[in-house]
Amino acid sequence: MTTVLIADDQPLQRLGFKMLMESTADIEVVGEATHGAEAVRLTASLHPDVVLMDVRMPGMDGIEATRRIVAAGGRSSVLILTTFDLDEYAYAALRAGASGFLLKDAMPDELLAAIRSVSVGDAVVSPKLTRRLLDAHAAQLRPPGPGPRGTDPRLDLLSDREREVLVAIGKGWTNTEIAERLTLSESTVKKHVGRVLAKLEARDRVHAVIIAYETGLARATS
Repeated sequence: MTTVLIADDQPLQRLGFKMLMESTADIEVVGEATHGAEAVRLTASLHPDVVLMDVRMPGMDGIEATRRIVAAGGRSSVLILTTFDLDEYAYAALRAGASGFLLKDAMPDELLAAIRSVSVGDAVVSPKLTRRLLDAHAAQLRPPGPGPRGTDPRLDLLSDREREVLVAIGKGWTNTEIAERLTLSESTVKKHVGRVLAKLEARDRVHAVIIAYETGLARATS
């Protein structure tokens, strides 16, 4: 059973989400929050698998609430929902640690599939979209300090091949594309991707794309 906390300040919106989830056999709504601070508090006490988080709420917004939930290091993953199809919201959500980003007008089946995916550790924002977003904000992701790019200590944890795979992930390549371009089997690529995520303590593939930018392995396209 996947447990969900709904964080949205609109009563009718919350009711609609709740009714949709209650129509399934494998998703249970365990709580509702009307603002970001309440979402943080309820997440800490209820430990839902997924927090369905609106961006715009009174007081603490959904981005800051996401940041605090992720920083707490609990089991809950955050799926951001918004009516605003703007890159800056998607970018802010991903940087805050969200595992997914959907518009509120997504089809019911899309929303349920996204909840299920996020609950098992997958991301519902494609790495290619993540790369486009990070390209637009690349200056904010450059490593701090005067040292050369690509010398982030996190990279010392990776083998040469794992660095190659991280570069490929940063380009938004799928496992099939990585296998073809690095002349590897897909099963080998999956193993390398798994090791990269584990060594970098990346939440998911989207987080790995962000790390590729932060460490200087990925650069904005011109």
